[in-house]
Amino acid sequence: MTEGKWDEKFVVFLKKYYWDSILQLANNYPDQRSLEVDFYDLEVFDREIANELLFNPDEVLPSADNALQQIDLPVEKSLIDAKVRFTKVPNKIPNRDLRSKHLLQFVAIEGMIRKATEVRPKVLNAAFQCMRCEHVTMVPQNEVKFIEPVECENETCGRKGPFKILVNQSVFVDAQKLQIQESPENLKGGSQPQSLDVDIEDDLAGIVKPGDRVIINGVLRSHQRTTREGKSPFYDLVLHANSIEYMDLEFDELEISPEEEEQILALSRDPEVYKKVIGSIAPSIYGYDEVKEALSLQLFSGVAKHLPDGSRVRGDIHMLFMGDPGVAKSQLLRYMVKLSPRGVFASGKSASSSGLTAAAVRDDLGDGRWTLEAGALVMADMGIAAVDEMDKMSTEDKSALHEAMEQQTISVAKAGILATLKSRCALLGAANPKYGRFDRYEGIAQQINMPPALISRFDMIFVMLDTPNEDMDSRIAKHILKSHYAGELSEQRKNLPSSIITQEQVDDHMEVIKPVIDPDFLRKYVAYSRRNIFPVMEDDAREHLVKFYMDLRRMGEGKDAPVPVTARQLEALVRLAEASARLRLSNIATMEDAKRTTRIVYSCLRQVGVDPDTGAFDVDVIASGTSKSQRDRIKVIKDIIKMVGEKHPGGKAPLEEVYAEAQKQDIDRQHAEDLISRMRRSGDLIKPDKEHVKVV
Repeated sequence: MTEGKWDEKFVVFLKKYYWDSILQLANNYPDQRSLEVDFYDLEVFDREIANELLFNPDEVLPSADNALQQIDLPVEKSLIDAKVRFTKVPNKIPNRDLRSKHLLQFVAIEGMIRKATEVRPKVLNAAFQCMRCEHVTMVPQNEVKFIEPVECENETCGRKGPFKILVNQSVFVDAQKLQIQESPENLKGGSQPQSLDVDIEDDLAGIVKPGDRVIINGVLRSHQRTTREGKSPFYDLVLHANSIEYMDLEFDELEISPEEEEQILALSRDPEVYKKVIGSIAPSIYGYDEVKEALSLQLFSGVAKHLPDGSRVRGDIHMLFMGDPGVAKSQLLRYMVKLSPRGVFASGKSASSSGLTAAAVRDDLGDGRWTLEAGALVMADMGIAAVDEMDKMSTEDKSALHEAMEQQTISVAKAGILATLKSRCALLGAANPKYGRFDRYEGIAQQINMPPALISRFDMIFVMLDTPNEDMDSRIAKHILKSHYAGELSEQRKNLPSSIITQEQVDDHMEVIKPVIDPDFLRKYVAYSRRNIFPVMEDDAREHLVKFYMDLRRMGEGKDAPVPVTARQLEALVRLAEASARLRLSNIATMEDAKRTTRIVYSCLRQVGVDPDTGAFDVDVIASGTSKSQRDRIKVIKDIIKMVGEKHPGGKAPLEEVYAEAQKQDIDRQHAEDLISRMRRSGDLIKPDKEHVKVV
């Protein structure tokens, strides 16, 4: 089949299937220069051309572009630079499976954008002017190296230069280089993710950024490597992009059809909507209704506010799970990442500060300059960043989270690059106690290996205890076994041809772990809410939050009373109330939302903000790691050591005398030993020998 025949067939195909799209392109041209064509439409029209596109794209793609550019339009407009972009290509090949047999084929590569260079003009047809006779020679450029004229085309001149490029007569196109990497969830075992360089041109340049998950369709080519010794026999693979498809979108970018919008509005009017959303979060995990309720509010988030002074108040809700091992913290984190359109999972031990924020790396795509590589928190912008094992992170890595959590930006000053990146994400963290299991009779900050300043930035902290309870243990065990049984039935039916298990049996048993709302629909429900709902709080709801806050603050009015809560907790109340209104698609946050919020926050404070010695609310337990009563006792012990030390030479106080005096002040020996140990660690005391202690 000749190229001319393809041109004619493509004209027929485009007029039959894409006439309306072509008219729209003509109206928007030259701002819009591409026509998206579904590969399956081409396959239905002519299977032979579709097959040729996959295996001989260099012959078929120009025909498609020619047909589009030459098509007769009812308006006086020429689509001279328009391109046909083919999408939904079936020839999808993982990066690691690309081989020499795929060269010059039309392939689809799926993955995450790891690097992207700046968009720069690239010369396609260079106009060279002879410096002697001023004759202009046009030289088409190839993909590998810059080509200059061998000699002047003017016969009367014939000189071999020098030449200069005339920019105004040369033909340029916007160009950019990308690096696409296998998505982390597609990796097998401990294999390293493989990357592929991508060349993109024209209107495709500049539309993707690091962290985007995409499918890039294009022609796979090879460029010969060059070494110091000369040309190498090895070739590097490069994909020349024809089209880019987004795999997962931010909440704001999810497409919702009119039918889905009707279903969304119907669900919002359901009086059981809260229960249904909670039942759709990690249904395979039994219980934790309060935790799942908080997670559902995190999905919907509060409203971000831009104030007249230029500052921004975050709307994202940060949460921390902490407690015993084996209580499904990691599973909850992974489920939320899966539910969020832009979710990123990182484990504290393996995540460095540059891996979480941003790293400065040498640009091996461009000319070797330093460029920024986005980390997990930047890639999770407008989504959820889940960080497991937060207690295992190093101190420098934890300090990198401070700015990202409160200001929701990441400031970078590395290798001469000064930049501020956006990280408007909700952080969902999980941590284990320092000594294995959680001790409910000791303060939270002593048991979590995290700076108090970081802990205080979380809106909600849930302590997840593994306490034996016959009734609860029995229900959890039955739920786990039902889940496993459903999985066993499904796997046997799928993998064993002789199995007598029916699909009805599988479906009946799967009901136990089936989400009430389908995850894809829930994602769209959340997207609709975040896009269209901006609640305003009613007066009585505001008064309820103020009263709750003031009642807790009032506990700290006495001279010796602890500070129960700070303004950060009040802001958390507002965010949660807004999220509660958004969950039922209401633009008004009512008293019901305020009460739901105070119930959840009170429960969190009850778990983590209570002084284990007095039972009173004390924000210092979270904020500084030492409660008011502990600070008072430290002062008493210090005074006792000073008093006893004055009676002995060198100010050395015998420990037994100190313990005896402490007993008279209602501080038992164990508490006194703990307090002295803490003061020694902080440098307030020294121990000259085993028997004595001395104030510094």
